Amino acid sequence: MSRGSFQPGTPVLVYLHSPREKVIGVLVSLHAAGIEVRGIDIAAFDDWVRQEARREEPGLGLVTLFYPMNRVERMERDETVGGLEGFADRFRRETGRSLSSAAGFSNP
Repeated sequence: MSRGSFQPGTPVLVYLHSPREKVIGVLVSLHAAGIEVRGIDIAAFDDWVRQEARREEPGLGLVTLFYPMNRVERMERDETVGGLEGFADRFRRETGRSLSSAAGFSNP
């Protein structure tokens, strides 16, 4: 995958409006009509990571979501930049698995 591309399996942050939401997840598809993401609301991310790290019975998890383009404010690739750790890298550090594999993609 080339750096900066938005291919299926890419960890992304999606910023939405009406209502305002932030979602962390893995891109499933990107179309003119909208974005399909396997993700979770950013407010629930910490609880989900702790659950996954403890290998607890799922109470929270990633779901497949579709957002029409008229709701999408922006989408950015989730990456570690300088000293600021990306969500996907944090998930890997705390659980030993990639965010993509947790979302059902074959990336290790």
